[in-house]
Amino acid sequence: MREVFNKISLYNFWEGNMPAIGYIRTSYLEKIVKYTNNKLVKVLTGQRRVGKSYLLRQIINKLVVEKNVDPKNIFYLNKEFLAFDEINNYADLEKVFEYYRNTLNVKGKIYIFLDEVQNIENWEIFVNSYAQDFTNNYEVFITGSNSKLLSGELASLLSGRYIQFEIYPFSFEEYVDYKKLNPTKNTFLSYLQTGGLPEMFNFNNEEIERHYIESLKNTIILRDIVQRYNIKDVGLLDDIFKYVTINIGNLTSLNRIVKYFKNMHKKTNYETLSSYVNYLKDTYIIHEAERYDLRGKKVLGGVRKYYLNDLAFKNYLFGILPSDIGYNLENYVYLQLKRMGYNVSIGMLRDKEIDFMAQKSNQIAYIQVAYLLTDQNTIDREFGNLLKIKDNHKKIVISMDDIRFSDYKGIIHIHPWDMINIKEI
Repeated sequence: MREVFNKISLYNFWEGNMPAIGYIRTSYLEKIVKYTNNKLVKVLTGQRRVGKSYLLRQIINKLVVEKNVDPKNIFYLNKEFLAFDEINNYADLEKVFEYYRNTLNVKGKIYIFLDEVQNIENWEIFVNSYAQDFTNNYEVFITGSNSKLLSGELASLLSGRYIQFEIYPFSFEEYVDYKKLNPTKNTFLSYLQTGGLPEMFNFNNEEIERHYIESLKNTIILRDIVQRYNIKDVGLLDDIFKYVTINIGNLTSLNRIVKYFKNMHKKTNYETLSSYVNYLKDTYIIHEAERYDLRGKKVLGGVRKYYLNDLAFKNYLFGILPSDIGYNLENYVYLQLKRMGYNVSIGMLRDKEIDFMAQKSNQIAYIQVAYLLTDQNTIDREFGNLLKIKDNHKKIVISMDDIRFSDYKGIIHIHPWDMINIKEI
């Protein structure tokens, strides 16, 4: 145990060696810190490499620097590091944690930070035990790269005694702030191309960027899906990801995708394809938007749209064409609405489609997205579809035209690069 303890001590901050905290993601940090100093388990979820580990270290830094917490009262474990390889299950974790408390003779409240916790078998037993321990004072923070992190047993054990934060890649606002740029149309186009994965901002070579994205995609496919679910047909899984990526923003259905692969002479069926798509969703690499009947006030099954968690997966792996910009813009708007905390659906009004219905509590907004409002047909479609909705909720058209058009019959026109100044639509 001494050897294991010595290895993990290198990644803790007990000697005052505070970690690199990177770019401060203020919006997330402030939101998370508001929920500290209680028994709620703080759960950070999101795709690999979006910055969850940095956020944990930023919280630790804030506790030490601003709250004067003794670094010895902070226990940090990142299951992605080789130093923690010998911790395979909750019992191993318990032994290490107990050794830490006794060796450092820790007094008072202990903050527990567990990074990529899904890689520890039955980790929820440890988390539940310490989060709900009323004889001692513990506060638990965990991260994970699978949306099923809070399904099943943990959700039952904690019975709502947790708060979840989904972490996304850098927003356009964070991108321009990090790179010290002005939020203009040109910088927005650059952001649409590179995406918002933080590590990408450290590269200045397209080949390196492409290799990084390829490696990240393979890690998600192979480690988070193939190994976890014992997938036999890795090639099919990869092809499904490619299909979804190339078709972001298009209405589709699982039956349609099955038919496509059968026409390509690839063996599959509805059950297999449905499972594979769900596995991709679980890793946060793709998102699904269902259709919503605006008149019947109900979700419509079958046909839906998919969006990428970051456009770099499309642009670097499969290329970007002029015709893709509108779909990439739609993908951006979808993610931005999700970042703002909205539930996002595809609105359906008889045979008319509303790109997005965004809902948060009792607040609803309808959004149409167009690359450019260049002709009367496009204008009539984008504004006309919104005018057919006979309620008083906010209606917005987002496009990349060089000028901002006047509001029309209550419909607001905005540029996507101006969304950084909007906290609620």
